[in-house]
Amino acid sequence: MALLPLFPLGGTLMPGMQLPLQVFEDRYLALLRRLIDSQGEELGFGVVAIRHGYEVGERVNELYSVGCLAVLDRLVQVTDGLFLVLSHGTRRFRLDAVDEAAGTPWMTGEVTWLEELTGDEARLPLLSKAVREAVQVHGVALGLELTTPPDQPELLAYWAAESLDLDRDDRQRLLEVSETAARLALVRRLAQRESALAAELGLAASPGNTPPSLN
Repeated sequence: MALLPLFPLGGTLMPGMQLPLQVFEDRYLALLRRLIDSQGEELGFGVVAIRHGYEVGERVNELYSVGCLAVLDRLVQVTDGLFLVLSHGTRRFRLDAVDEAAGTPWMTGEVTWLEELTGDEARLPLLSKAVREAVQVHGVALGLELTTPPDQPELLAYWAAESLDLDRDDRQRLLEVSETAARLALVRRLAQRESALAAELGLAASPGNTPPSLN
């Protein structure tokens, strides 16, 4: 197990996705200063979604068991008590315990880094194609402007979740899946569900206003 500073949030961070933050609480300001002073070390912290509780103050009651390492990309100090931070998700981890004796103002977790398993490798090309198409169909129907999907299959499901604007619980389900193939299969089903729901609610663009194909 490794020790990792934790930053509990109301949402789920996924590998490859960006995370902008406004940092103003004293404990997290102290964490930022610690990271900045840690020369030669990876400037990162563990983001874990809050199952029950709140982001601000000491009211975090329960955290999810799987989180994502956030690595700092850019930091701007606005005032003595406010930093704007841009980071991105990298590695998944399992939160084994909170170290109550760490002696830090921020929460420190005992974590195990999770290996990225491929699963059924033979299915990856077809699953990747199906996910891209399902997200594209959904995006075109709603008139959304989609970003370019990543080439790496292990990041594709997370891109799809962002493009579909899935909620915290769906993102958490994807984050907790251990195999790339199974994660792609799950996000394809979620994309189909979102498209069906949009059609049921009448949110899809009418035929006369359908945006051009992205092909």
